[in-house]
Amino acid sequence: MDKFIMKSTISIYMVGLFFMVVLWVPLTFAGHDYGQAMSKGILFYEAQRSGYLPSTQRVTWRSHSGLTDVGGYYDAGDNVKFGLPMAFTITTMSWIVIEYGRQIANNGELANTLEAIKWGTDYLIKAHPEPNVLYGE
Repeated sequence: MDKFIMKSTISIYMVGLFFMVVLWVPLTFAGHDYGQAMSKGILFYEAQRSGYLPSTQRVTWRSHSGLTDVGGYYDAGDNVKFGLPMAFTITTMSWIVIEYGRQIANNGELANTLEAIKWGTDYLIKAHPEPNVLYGE
């Protein structure tokens, strides 16, 4: 059962990352709006936020949740968070900004992407409140 949950978790994060990366596929395939796909990929992460949501939250049907927790992202729309897949996702998003920040900015999504990175990073920092203490699953 644990292997199934881990595979499902990784699959969900990879789908979100896929939508972010498709922007950089050459635009020779007429009729596909890769900028829109990237925007929706970033919006996916906003929909997965846990905790007190900021006033800038673009997913309006979502509200505050997990209020005794410290934030971060839910995994796959449920109430579960996995630290390692979240750390992988945040790291990958960070590298995407390093490599393709100009393209992301040209699409008007740089601020949202940086906020997505910060949201997850803040959670990981809060999960490590003192030396030799790290909360995780």
